[in-house]
Amino acid sequence: MKLAIIHDYLNQYGGAERVVEAMHELFPEAPVYTSVYDRKKMPASFSKMDIRVSFMQKLPLIRSQSKKYLMFYPRAFQNFDLSGFDVILSSSSSFAKFVRKPSGAFHVCYCYTPTRFLWYYDEYISRENIGGLYKAVLPRLIEKLKGQDLAAAAGVDRYIAISNAVAGRIRDIYQAESEVIFPPVDASNYSAASSNDGSYLIISRLRGYKRIDLAIKAFNAAGRTLRIIGDGEIMGSLKKLAGKNIVFLGSLGEADKRAYLAKCKALVFPGEEDFGITPLEAQACGKPVIAYRAGGAIDTVIEGTTGVFFNQQTEEEVLAAIKKLEGIKWNAEVIRRHSLMFDKAFFKQKLKDFLSKLPL
Repeated sequence: MKLAIIHDYLNQYGGAERVVEAMHELFPEAPVYTSVYDRKKMPASFSKMDIRVSFMQKLPLIRSQSKKYLMFYPRAFQNFDLSGFDVILSSSSSFAKFVRKPSGAFHVCYCYTPTRFLWYYDEYISRENIGGLYKAVLPRLIEKLKGQDLAAAAGVDRYIAISNAVAGRIRDIYQAESEVIFPPVDASNYSAASSNDGSYLIISRLRGYKRIDLAIKAFNAAGRTLRIIGDGEIMGSLKKLAGKNIVFLGSLGEADKRAYLAKCKALVFPGEEDFGITPLEAQACGKPVIAYRAGGAIDTVIEGTTGVFFNQQTEEEVLAAIKKLEGIKWNAEVIRRHSLMFDKAFFKQKLKDFLSKLPL
């Protein structure tokens, strides 16, 4: 089959971009179509791909003001000429699924979530740093985009969801069924470490909905050392909130992240994520996870075996989870074995099997 990969944007490197890497490893001849591409923010593996960008790449200030071009994204993807491809594989949490498939082609959407800022607008906007005139006109734009999003969703032939929680959202919002294929974790890059230095760790982009503020408040009260790896627009406000026991490490390379995972006591995962790669990376190091019982964490964390949950996003609940975790004797090898069920090799095989069954 001749296949094209479509991804929302390549201007940050996170879990979705790791999925694109794995997809491209499975289909190395496939071009990658995207709205904008910032080479400096992506690892070297992307420079080897045939990346084809939209007209948005040339818009002024697109790298720093991408959110303000919200209404341009649908057309950016609709304008791609995908003639000659048998399979369109979109990797999308927003606009990649807007592509127009050629006659006779099959569109499979690997869906991270129905577009969060459209369908969970109030929750999303309350924790994002958006203000002024743009925030005032945004609701009207959102309503228009909702209709366009539903129309684009109806053009998808088959959905793959990244978690059972997302499969439920696809059913509720897009009225479509989906198969769950969990995103890949490169567990071979990690090894179990049974010792720790007593510190806790967060690895995350610093954005409002990640609820890093909740973890900081809880660890201020607990007096435990919490290290935070990551950068983002709310770093300044988080630093003002943090006590001396909270250490901000900024953005680090993969080797440094693995080193901190190996020596921490546990990973803290305070927000609701559609899936969440970092809890499995921690488990690949044999480290338990403190997670909010929602979203993808329900699929990846086993209560009492690979981590503990808290049920409400309150300081008291996080403190209780810390106490519970510290009362359990954890088996690093058992925790690591669980992470291997989500290894990249399994992802590739399941995706290959799924695509091989398409009625082409």
